[in-house]
Amino acid sequence: MLSFSAAPLEAIQQTLAAVAKASAQDSGKNPQPVTLIAVSKTQPRAVVDQAMAAGVMVFGENRVQEAQQKFSAMHPRPQLHLIGPLQTNKVGAACALFDYIHTLDRPSLIMALAKEKQKCGKIPQLLIQVNVGRELQKAGVLPEHFPALWQLAQNHQLPVVGLMCIPPHHQPPRPFFKQLAEMARRHNLPHLSMGMSDDWQDAVAEGATFIRLGTAVFGPRLSPSK
Repeated sequence: MLSFSAAPLEAIQQTLAAVAKASAQDSGKNPQPVTLIAVSKTQPRAVVDQAMAAGVMVFGENRVQEAQQKFSAMHPRPQLHLIGPLQTNKVGAACALFDYIHTLDRPSLIMALAKEKQKCGKIPQLLIQVNVGRELQKAGVLPEHFPALWQLAQNHQLPVVGLMCIPPHHQPPRPFFKQLAEMARRHNLPHLSMGMSDDWQDAVAEGATFIRLGTAVFGPRLSPSK
């Protein structure tokens, strides 16, 4: 039976504080607040409940339907981040459930979100996903197309607050994190969603404000079929 252990989370939090402090000393700035998103995709509701009992109140999910099954009946509900691709026909459900959507990446999704905002009056905070590694198999807008997508979101008065990336797995991540941080600075965007279980310390050193940790927090992930 799966269960949640608080020990890995406590170790991560201690390391996170040390990395953030060292990064601030190197840059001569105050330590940047970093939110740890516990990626609970494929984790059962019982494990989520145990994590919440241990103090975890920020979760990330990849699929709207799975998140609905776990969180829609929770009151009060923890802060929820959608970190997986969003289909336009799931925009209404995503906006009703999530506080942040990290995967804005195309004009059709902007139009669907703008329509939902007009209908409901508000939508989650948004981050644009950038395909910094130019990988065909990954979602995200290419860096050279980002300014036009950002401007389209501005034209529709969408609450874009940052950028998200997943760097190539077999290359050093720091150059890609630096690239994303520079793009955010040029557009005065305060949030950077970057860094997962195997590279989050590099991401924090480059200015991440959200890190997305799954296996580092929960241990090995179940396959969706189990």
